[in-house]
Amino acid sequence: MSTPIQSIKTIKPAGQLSDQEQEKSQAQLDYEEGRGYIERGEAALAAVALHNALQGFEEENNSQGMANALNQLGHACLQRKEYEKAHIHYQRAWEICEKLNDPMSLTALSKQLVEVHRGLKEYRKALEICFDILDTYQKNNDPQGTVDILDIIAEIYLDAGDRDKAADTYKTAASIHRNYKHQKIAESYLQKAAELSSGK
Repeated sequence: MSTPIQSIKTIKPAGQLSDQEQEKSQAQLDYEEGRGYIERGEAALAAVALHNALQGFEEENNSQGMANALNQLGHACLQRKEYEKAHIHYQRAWEICEKLNDPMSLTALSKQLVEVHRGLKEYRKALEICFDILDTYQKNNDPQGTVDILDIIAEIYLDAGDRDKAADTYKTAASIHRNYKHQKIAESYLQKAAELSSGK
């Protein structure tokens, strides 16, 4: 696939940044570079850029930037299946987001912590976090979020070898879909539950 030719107007001498890039701190540029590496699955390069970003944000005393960099460092560790390191980064990000009173970020971090505990085969802890997330979604009347987390709960039960509880979880998801007249989706969940119950 050929890449589009760069406009002559956008070409600038090496080392010269655009006005928009000059407004961004070095920490922000490092952070964006690190995110790009994560999106491309280059976890080792991401870790270097994000450590630099984290240091820069710490020097700037930028809590939001620190939380973002720690979150992305956690992602880089997850990509490399370094679950304990990921846990440390996510936990530090959690503490910052708690101080910033940022419930949306805390929910997103909770989902990442579920992945960490699954990776560590700490299924009980993963389920505890899932049930907290489920509670939040139900309080906010978010059926899509509820069903999404039920899917994850069922998968964790399967990881833990508890087919009956996984089947029950799929039945719960089916009933939510039935309430919203999503018959085909409801039936697919009931099918999954039936297969688990019959031992397929």
